[in-house]
Amino acid sequence: MTCSKNTRFDHDTSVARVDEGRYRVDIDRGWWVERGPNGGYIAALLLRAICSHVEDSNRTPRSFTIHYVSPPAEGEAHIQVDTERRGRSLTSVSVRMMQGSYLRAMGLAALSTPRESQEFDHHPMPEVPPPSSIAPKPLVIPIHQRYEHRFVSDPTIENGAREARSVAWLRAAEPQPLDPFLIAAYADALPPSSFALTTDDFSLGPVPTVELTVHFRADPSSLEIAPDAFCLAVCRSRLARDGFVEEDGEIWSPCGTLLAQSRQLAVALGR
Repeated sequence: MTCSKNTRFDHDTSVARVDEGRYRVDIDRGWWVERGPNGGYIAALLLRAICSHVEDSNRTPRSFTIHYVSPPAEGEAHIQVDTERRGRSLTSVSVRMMQGSYLRAMGLAALSTPRESQEFDHHPMPEVPPPSSIAPKPLVIPIHQRYEHRFVSDPTIENGAREARSVAWLRAAEPQPLDPFLIAAYADALPPSSFALTTDDFSLGPVPTVELTVHFRADPSSLEIAPDAFCLAVCRSRLARDGFVEEDGEIWSPCGTLLAQSRQLAVALGR
């Protein structure tokens, strides 16, 4: 497949500099779920503004935490990025998304150059069927048109499971070079794994994200990943209590490199 220089993802996550540390964005309804836009989409918007502000390609995102304060509306929003500290190798920044007087999201990010260190890897990629052996997921809500899912374990149809788990091969709807912005979006691109526990007597309703943290574990530009390649996304939930549920996630390259780890806390009210 050829790769467009201006894909829908690039267009919908673009940022325009207004002033020092201030950027304008347009929130597109094509990324909607339930009451508002998908959290991964908002994460990608915020991260683009952050990287535009830092302006150092050697300092790549390492950790990014977002708190979702209120659901954004469709249309214009502004992002303010402030450098809290710039060290010899690590830059720490804060970010806020506003629509008029409404705070929509805020976060903290750490960007760093690579460091020489001792390494170990005790966590291999799960063994799953290849994406070519799995049929695509039918389109249901707007955000489903932004990705192609090939589910190994689909929590929306495999109800009554003993484990809250969601596993899928995932790629953008158009061939898209893999970068930290797309990885941030992938971190919240699967249906909640807690849906797999649904029975006649137990059901969690919409689970809007309160907080999402993404740890970026490998630079995709250092790997030979085709723009139309699938990544493997794995999500698990282990505890729902007091109206909240956690979800741990992993994003793997097709060659088995762990690209990102994530954890989010979401509201989990029964239907």
